Amino acid sequence: MRAFELTRPTGLELPIVVDSPHSGRHYPGDFDAGLPLWRLRQGEDAFVEQLWAGAPAFGASLLAANFPRVYIDPNRGLEDIDQALLDAPWPGPVTESSKTRLGIGLVWRQMGEGLPIYERQLSVAEVQQRISRCYQPYHQALNAVLDEAHQRFGRRWHLNVHSMPDDSYARLGLPEQQLADFVLGDLDGSSADAPTMLVLEGALRAQGYSVARNDPFKGVEIIRRSGQPVRNCHAVQVEIKRSLYMDVDTHQPNAGFARARAAVDALLAALARHAQA
Repeated sequence: MRAFELTRPTGLELPIVVDSPHSGRHYPGDFDAGLPLWRLRQGEDAFVEQLWAGAPAFGASLLAANFPRVYIDPNRGLEDIDQALLDAPWPGPVTESSKTRLGIGLVWRQMGEGLPIYERQLSVAEVQQRISRCYQPYHQALNAVLDEAHQRFGRRWHLNVHSMPDDSYARLGLPEQQLADFVLGDLDGSSADAPTMLVLEGALRAQGYSVARNDPFKGVEIIRRSGQPVRNCHAVQVEIKRSLYMDVDTHQPNAGFARARAAVDALLAALARHAQA
């Protein structure tokens, strides 16, 4: 299994990179999970890479993971080790995060419902193999295409794309409130400049969708690394509510998929105009 698929621009190349780290659905044979596949798939940002499949036509590179995030999560730091999952101490540095405490660190220990994924503890060697086979190749490819865009154009825009369950506030342990259709995360204004956010927000609102910023998702490891507005490197995490485009019970696209795809294309077109200007 290749760790990722990279699709380059089909027309005029622009300094735009889109990456979908959580839409992978090829489950490795050594996963050895104790849960059925249908439960594991609840962790996927299913079909997100298809929603953004038009990116190359707008001058963007599109990177998508093939491996599932419940196997190893590329949107975590390598120190985000859940030691409760291991049968021996981790040999490197460990930094516990809020994600680790939820059981969804670098390697997930449980699903959102609190269900343990494994019926045993993992070995250090197993986790190291997942890092070398999946995590590192994905990040090497992402870093290479980001660096190439910045070196060639002196600026870049990076969209880190996801989907979010309708009960996201409850899953995060936050007071329940209405979830927006799209959430744009820029780490509270630190990973992208204001004009970029206005372009993205305006494009989605023009398509009739509600948009929130940093609520409840601000962005995690990937945009923290790539977003450096002082260097003209802008990074935004884009979340779309799952029920807008898929049936979460049957795990299939629903009647709203085409409209959601059109909104994503409108966003890409607006960002392409912004990048050219």
